[in-house]
Amino acid sequence: MRNLIIFAVASLFVANTAFAVDAACEAKAAEKKLAGAAKGSFMKKCEKDSAVAACDMRAAEKKLAGAAKNSFLKKCQADAQAAK
Repeated sequence: MRNLIIFAVASLFVANTAFAVDAACEAKAAEKKLAGAAKGSFMKKCEKDSAVAACDMRAAEKKLAGAAKNSFLKKCQADAQAAK
């Protein structure tokens, strides 16, 4: 039961973060007046870059370094992609 609650809270956090990232990327694309394939490419890169930055920030909060940091970043980024 406890694991289910932790998973539910983590899922809500990821969903809210993903929505905020989408809105921020949409705003940047609109500011650059992108459309069509250029907008799609920009959105994909923007969302990936945002996920990487969020994972880096979480690793820094946990004070990870070396192999532990690399492992955490790999899993964090994979989870971020799976959440979409």
